Amino acid sequence: MKTPGLRFLIVLLFAALAGNAQSEDATTVSRTAPPLQDAPGATDDAKARKIVEDADRVRFPEEGFQVDVAIVTTGKDGEAEERKYRVLSKGNENTVVMITEPASERGQIMLMKGRDLWVFLPNVSQPVRLSLSQRLTGEVANGDLARANFTGDYKAKVLRTEMIDGEKYNVLELTAADRGVAYQRVVYWVRESDSAPYKAQFYSMSNRLLKTCTYGKYEKMLGKLRPTQLVMTDALREGERSVLDYSKMKLRELPDKVFTKDYLKKLE
Repeated sequence: MKTPGLRFLIVLLFAALAGNAQSEDATTVSRTAPPLQDAPGATDDAKARKIVEDADRVRFPEEGFQVDVAIVTTGKDGEAEERKYRVLSKGNENTVVMITEPASERGQIMLMKGRDLWVFLPNVSQPVRLSLSQRLTGEVANGDLARANFTGDYKAKVLRTEMIDGEKYNVLELTAADRGVAYQRVVYWVRESDSAPYKAQFYSMSNRLLKTCTYGKYEKMLGKLRPTQLVMTDALREGERSVLDYSKMKLRELPDKVFTKDYLKKLE
């Protein structure tokens, strides 16, 4: 009988060899995005970049911080699975993701530096290289948790504005800066009045809609209203979704040595 940790390792190594677990070959069901029409004057890249930068700061602080994330994934059958993580992040370029539940997988840690990502397993001497686009759990890719840096990963332009519930939103198209990012294209709704993210649609290289994320339950954390719940809905497999709840966010001194392979075993 395989132990949970061994099953995790087998699945992880298979995923690393197989590549992107969210690729468009994963299912025969597809949904192709309709062509988007640019709004007049939508070439103001500086304006678009500023909108994305401000939205990034709403989602997470610029300083080093720690936050706990609970992810509940529900499938077609309605059965729910919960996993919990602790995230340490500094400057959107350095992140550590620690599994805290289930207990059988505690001690497994992901390290991201720039766009390079590894996973460290307690009983394996060498780290395993991962891609940001590989599936972490449910509808959540590694990059969704380890790298929330739209500004650094995408080139932005404003497509249009929309009125939603009496509020004006900028709708932006984000195009991948290179092939190393989690998604090739994102359509992103950001409220104009306060830079609050509202919704994002994530697309594959062939312009196929993979999933939609909504940002909600805004609460004050570290002096700013931030989305504490993300709902990711699969566009390819009807009825499947993951809900991410963020809690206990706090600033934390994180020296550069924390984000090194040798230091990870010291983390608590």
